[in-house]
Amino acid sequence: MRLVVISGHSGSGKTSALNVLEDIGFTCIDNLPASLLRNLIAELRAQPLADEKKVAVGIDARNLVGDLATIPEILREIEIGGVDVSVIFMYARRTDLVRRFSETRRKHPLSSDSVSLIGAIELEETLLAPIASITDRKVDTTGLSLHQLRDLIKNIIAPDNLEHMSILFESFGFKRGLPEDSDFIFDVRCLPNPYWKIELRNQTGLDSGVVEFLESQVDVAAMVADIIGLLTRWIPKFQANNRSYLTICIGCTGGQHRSVYIANRLHEHFSQLHPYVQIEHKELTLPRMSPQ
Repeated sequence: MRLVVISGHSGSGKTSALNVLEDIGFTCIDNLPASLLRNLIAELRAQPLADEKKVAVGIDARNLVGDLATIPEILREIEIGGVDVSVIFMYARRTDLVRRFSETRRKHPLSSDSVSLIGAIELEETLLAPIASITDRKVDTTGLSLHQLRDLIKNIIAPDNLEHMSILFESFGFKRGLPEDSDFIFDVRCLPNPYWKIELRNQTGLDSGVVEFLESQVDVAAMVADIIGLLTRWIPKFQANNRSYLTICIGCTGGQHRSVYIANRLHEHFSQLHPYVQIEHKELTLPRMSPQ
């Protein structure tokens, strides 16, 4: 039997994630009280073909007071009982959460006459700490469209061949802080910056002008070659250690030019060697910050 626990911030896309899992054959239950999880698994294991069942449950801060603190112990017991347990924790930057609630006019489940939206988000982070501490994968949904989120969840939970590790290359900007879900972070701020060329300033690493500029730089080619060499050596070690996911982040100042170009180059190279390789440009879907 397989159990996937979806948790995380309200407004981060947990319901959408459960909908994706339901579409690919999981039995999904949202807002399950943590105290009922043992009973649910026991009931399912008593049914025919129990070992083939796939179950996903959404557990969030709406649980009864104190229930969330018991989650690590409950999941440990379930896993010892022979169930394949995965915990996916979804989150987004606070500004993005505030924007989503404002745009949809939905009320945060923890907000009230005495608790503001920001206060509710902060309280939720505290309540969810026990689950966040045991998660197998943190998924940052900041800036993701629904289509991107669906593809990401499918790739994390149900790639066609679970024996292959899923590799994600992610460009980002140091101005917005470090990604929380990274296994490798490469800092490329030492490379020549297209931002300081006026004609390239409003372009990105996806545009031909920026690509041509960066490909003309010896140091850029050397950086790409060195990163490829390091990852070529160490990715097999992670695979041999039964890792399911590997996130490799490339950062420049604003996440618009150098990091985007290099992430694309790495994605192109390793897509030819591994079956499940993704690319994500965190800052291209967000308001631009200057300088880059």
